Amino acid sequence: MDTAAYVDGVIPPYYDSLVAKLVAYGRDRAEAIARMQRALDLFIVEGIHTSIPLHQRILADTEFQAANIDTQYVQRFFERAKAAETVPAGA
Repeated sequence: MDTAAYVDGVIPPYYDSLVAKLVAYGRDRAEAIARMQRALDLFIVEGIHTSIPLHQRILADTEFQAANIDTQYVQRFFERAKAAETVPAGA
């Protein structure tokens, strides 16, 4: 992890969106993803909204896990998420 934030530190209201960087690695893609998922599950940031939930959803995405990514991946990801929201329960 790389950050200038610290316990009891104050992030100003107009903070840079890059408060911290978290990097994970592994013997292969699956291990790196699993390590990053665990790290994000344990990552605690209080007082501001973060993109951690989005990154957790991306890491859990089968298309991402299969490395089926390109410059249109994020657009497809959000389109699939929106479509999943519109499917009635039990359908």
